[in-house]
Amino acid sequence: MSKVRAHLGITLDGYVTGPNQSPEKPFGDGAEHMNDWLFALASARKLFGQEGGETGPSDDVIRERLENVGAVVMGRKMFGGGPGPWGHARWGNEPWNGWWGEDPPYHAPVFVLTHHARESVAMKGGTTFHFMTEGAEHAFAQAKIAAGSADVLIAGGAHTVQQYLRAGLIDELELHLVPMLLGAGERLFEGVTQSRTRLEQIRVVAGNGVTHLKYAVRE
Repeated sequence: MSKVRAHLGITLDGYVTGPNQSPEKPFGDGAEHMNDWLFALASARKLFGQEGGETGPSDDVIRERLENVGAVVMGRKMFGGGPGPWGHARWGNEPWNGWWGEDPPYHAPVFVLTHHARESVAMKGGTTFHFMTEGAEHAFAQAKIAAGSADVLIAGGAHTVQQYLRAGLIDELELHLVPMLLGAGERLFEGVTQSRTRLEQIRVVAGNGVTHLKYAVRE
């Protein structure tokens, strides 16, 4: 049976990014090393055409996260390129095509929530970015169709995951807890309450510099 899954790195004080995100600082101020644990893994390095890397519990978790994904939903900030219409003078008036180069690590249709219309962008490796201006529910419906019997991954960021948690559309939430305190930025559970969302712990996996917390999401 297909699932809707969300995976996010998170600090001990509940932030998934620091303040002042920018193309130069995609994770915001103070969060430059938030995902060092991830980029050291063999599974993550393989996605970007690199060799080597760590194996073990964290690598097993990320390999599982990559399995059976038929479509991805993400917010505009996670896709990047700054706010506003596509194609800024600071980028030579060329539209932003993501942080990931010509072969992004998704290998599936990706539905990007945005207020600014844009033609779909097909990349190498099977990733096609579709820019959705009709709201989170419409994007979700399109992702479910595209995924078929496979899973839908809600990739982030915080505001996007919040919308789908409040709507009761996420089945599993996995948090990758890093021992950092940011003090500011975007909190994952801002506006999400126990009265609407209940988390049932499935497992805890201790990794190198990170703890993986997996929950079933109940309404």
